[in-house]
Amino acid sequence: MPELVEVAPGRWRIKRAEQRAARSDLPMPMVISDTMDPVEQVDGKFYTSKSAFRAVGRSLGLVEVGNEKLPAKPKGQGSMTPAAKAGRREALQRAFQKVLP
Repeated sequence: MPELVEVAPGRWRIKRAEQRAARSDLPMPMVISDTMDPVEQVDGKFYTSKSAFRAVGRSLGLVEVGNEKLPAKPKGQGSMTPAAKAGRREALQRAFQKVLP
């Protein structure tokens, strides 16, 4: 049977069993480790530290996929060249002529 608890004068709540958040048995489950299995970088050496592996890659001019800086994309219709606009317009006209009698 649920137990009632007075939380303030005249205010009652049902006492529920405490629910703990799902957590790992590891001592610090929310910390990402810097260690990794030995991996060879292009310089022929093996690295067990993620930060050292990335530092060597950056110094050699390599780009880690997912962390690269992408160029900004142009916005709006002003980004199309006049030739591209004309080609698009002609393609649309041909499509309409095929569909409409």
